[in-house]
Amino acid sequence: MSNITMNINSDFETPKISFDDFREIILKDYKLAVESRIASLSGRKEVLTGKAKFGVFGDGKEIAQIALAKVFQPGDWRSGYYRDQTFAFALGISSIYHFFSQLYANPDLEADISSGGRQMNCHFSTQLLDKEGNWLNQTEQKNSASDISTTGGQMARIMGLGLASKLYKENRNLDYLTYFSRQGREVVFCTIGNASTSEGVFWETLNAAAVKQIPVVISVWDDGYGISVPNEVQTTKADISEVLKGFQRENDSNGIEIFKVRGWDYPALCEVYEQAARYAREEHVPCIVHVTELTQPQGHSTSGSHERYKSAERLEWEDTFDCNLKMRDWLLQSGIAQEEELKDLEKEAKDFVRKEQRRAWADYHKTLQVDLDEAIALLSAIGNPLVDVPLMTLQSLAEPSLKEIYSNVRRAIRDLRGIDSPEKDALMTWYAEKQEQNFDRYNDKLFSDTLDSPLKKDGIAAHYEQDVSIVDGREVLNACFETNFRRDERIVAFGEDVGKIGDVNQGFAGLQEQFGELRIFDTGIRESAIIGKGIGLALRGLRPIAEIQYLDYLIYAMPVLSDDLACLSYRTKGTQKAPVIIRTRGHRLEGIWHSGSPMTVLLGGLRGLHICVPRNMTQAAGMYNTLLRSDEPALVIECLNGYRLKEKMPSNVGEFMVPIGVAERIREGRDITVVSYGATLRVVQEAAIELEKLGISLEIIDAQCLQPFDRTEICHQSLEKTNKLLVVDEDMPGGAAAFILQEILEGQNGYYLLDGQPRTLTAKPNRPPYGSDGDYFTKPSVDDVVELAYEMMSEYNESAFPRLF
Repeated sequence: MSNITMNINSDFETPKISFDDFREIILKDYKLAVESRIASLSGRKEVLTGKAKFGVFGDGKEIAQIALAKVFQPGDWRSGYYRDQTFAFALGISSIYHFFSQLYANPDLEADISSGGRQMNCHFSTQLLDKEGNWLNQTEQKNSASDISTTGGQMARIMGLGLASKLYKENRNLDYLTYFSRQGREVVFCTIGNASTSEGVFWETLNAAAVKQIPVVISVWDDGYGISVPNEVQTTKADISEVLKGFQRENDSNGIEIFKVRGWDYPALCEVYEQAARYAREEHVPCIVHVTELTQPQGHSTSGSHERYKSAERLEWEDTFDCNLKMRDWLLQSGIAQEEELKDLEKEAKDFVRKEQRRAWADYHKTLQVDLDEAIALLSAIGNPLVDVPLMTLQSLAEPSLKEIYSNVRRAIRDLRGIDSPEKDALMTWYAEKQEQNFDRYNDKLFSDTLDSPLKKDGIAAHYEQDVSIVDGREVLNACFETNFRRDERIVAFGEDVGKIGDVNQGFAGLQEQFGELRIFDTGIRESAIIGKGIGLALRGLRPIAEIQYLDYLIYAMPVLSDDLACLSYRTKGTQKAPVIIRTRGHRLEGIWHSGSPMTVLLGGLRGLHICVPRNMTQAAGMYNTLLRSDEPALVIECLNGYRLKEKMPSNVGEFMVPIGVAERIREGRDITVVSYGATLRVVQEAAIELEKLGISLEIIDAQCLQPFDRTEICHQSLEKTNKLLVVDEDMPGGAAAFILQEILEGQNGYYLLDGQPRTLTAKPNRPPYGSDGDYFTKPSVDDVVELAYEMMSEYNESAFPRLF
């Protein structure tokens, strides 16, 4: 191994450290590496014997991760992936017990402290919130953003995590936020597999980090393969650090520092990470540490074998250059340890892992056993032969699961249909109570649901002076943002063209000059990095408004939005939150690439975000006022053709609040309830005037939000009067309109109020061609609304409304 001296390693800072102290540190590191390896091997066995569902492990990366952990300080951040178990053990953010508890999917958050049984193994997270949803002190703990499985997905959020350090360092008005930073001296440590550097989000984020000079150290674990695909197929020159040489900073230019080190060379790894961490912490220079010559002894996961695609020569090389074995050889050759001593240490490690594995399994089994014992007792008390089969099935279970328990209980309930007895009532009561418990185990915390939830904020009406100003809608937004930026120093806004020109529609016009480039600034064209920046900033206590210029472009950021932000609260069981506001504009724009209404995609992919669709800029401003005082993420879609429409300027433009998830009746009517949102509302309003001439009265409901939808059930109330329902929007057929129908007909029991077929009017399946004529023949027009509403009335009373066609 390398003979590099380690006097700059953080564990060895004392110049006169004794050999015994030095030796103790080294042996402790080796023991941890052995424990982690044994955990990987045992974890695979637990999967293959059926006690766990699936496994991915970090074997082969132990020594590099131990060296990395040495430079990680309280307040620092990890944004990693599912090979980081040794790193997590070394940091203390997980343990062998927690590792196996997660492998077994224990739904108890004290057992699986990262996700409460919701994530597969080796997906780590630290708790950032107390039970009330208040922030914990991040400067006193080692922090880890919740892992996601998405390949390379951990890259995007490092932008915000690192940018937060720059803002805390340079904006003295943030000094009061002592829970989140020590004047910006934190470093973000990101890990990624070498094959994942082929993903676009890697390049997008690395470029952005180099431009902004983000304090991040990115470790590339290079074991030569991406599952079965070798580096030669993955990467130009088969070497990511070679490819990145153009990013190397030179003279006074921005850029990155690049290090290359072998993954089995413990002393060199310690020195490299000390140097990289110093660059990032003291100079805010992003660093890449390309860790080569790593192995993956068990292959990619428990679903396959690496012997299928690795040559005999490669497998032999991996046996020789296994990092744990290389460190063991170095310990013996350097005289730090003796053979018998290492054997004793290795036996202790094996015994410890086995004990913790058994403890984790026993605790998981106890969780299941409570439900199993209660179910057996209740079924036994019924004493009816109809329940004999489910009862005996439960009594014979060798390895119970909650699925087996409740499947048999539900079978018994079905078999007992029509039979009444106190014992059955007891079973039904127990089952109802357990349904609540199982909801908490597997379904709760889609949103943070704290006292600061936007759903708990009451609406505050907009006020208008007697001599109210009539202005462009964009001016209402501009005044709203100005007031909020003055009120709360934590708020920052960024996106393409947001800074200097104040966004393409002038919502932030002039605000960069007022509040400075640290708070309102431009970004490059990189949607994934923009959203990642928002997530990271929000995780660190700031209040970001991340702008995506047009709604269509949101698709480029969907993996980050869906896989990271939308499920963050759920997958951490409410222990992390990122109250990002994504601002964009869409609806009614002409052209295939700017059609602006992919609502189906958003509703399907963004469960966990509030989706707000204001009809004008006043409503949008009220929603921003609510969301900026709340702690859950949201998407606000402004009407693109509404910025220059005239609106009244509220006197309380930065204080009035539009409640989230509350629909609004904007026109009283008697014949048909029409539900719409956004720009299409104006089409419906124009049609209502035409329909009045034909003797038809529309009642118009503005949904305002699609997620959540109409919490006060105004639609139901309207249907009690009209008994007819038409949903109009410009999404594709079967999209958002179908979603709204289900919410009204099923969720609000609106079906029972109808006296005719509910109808939808949507855009055509094709994207809109360019030009006003293309818009007319593709999206709902006034004529379309008039004719469909008339048809509905004709079907109801043809004598009063004879057919048009």
